[in-house]
Amino acid sequence: MSVHVEAYYQRYGPQVLRRCRFLLRDEEQAVDAMHDVFVQLLRYQAALKDTAPSSLLHQIATRVCLNRLRGTKRRPEDRDDEIVLRIAASGDLEARTAARGLLDRLFGRVPASSRDIAVLHLVDGMTLEETAREVGLSVSGVRKRLRALSAVLQELEAA
Repeated sequence: MSVHVEAYYQRYGPQVLRRCRFLLRDEEQAVDAMHDVFVQLLRYQAALKDTAPSSLLHQIATRVCLNRLRGTKRRPEDRDDEIVLRIAASGDLEARTAARGLLDRLFGRVPASSRDIAVLHLVDGMTLEETAREVGLSVSGVRKRLRALSAVLQELEAA
């Protein structure tokens, strides 16, 4: 069964826009990114299944926004943007590299859905109940995944 893009736009558009606003911090870019999300959905609608649409749209929105942010870093709008980006990127490279490596090892040991749960709950600030609804698990299932992530992280930090 293919997805119903117009119905998804009506139902999930506000959620996708909130995600884009959160990541891009710019209303105009967020609206553009939201539309790009639904263009992606239109492009691949025949291949998509009608299961967990909220989670799928959240993932697409995140990728679209991160790609936009990466593009901005490569080609800043003006000289001031370039300076700000250089200052932002001049942090402790070694610490960022170590953190990135730790996250790669952490997420390599757990199901991909656990990564989504961590982002929804810990980064996006969703409650356990909202996260559970989003990923199609019970609240206790979400808690269990978060505890497992915490245990793996403690194990990795101890190593």
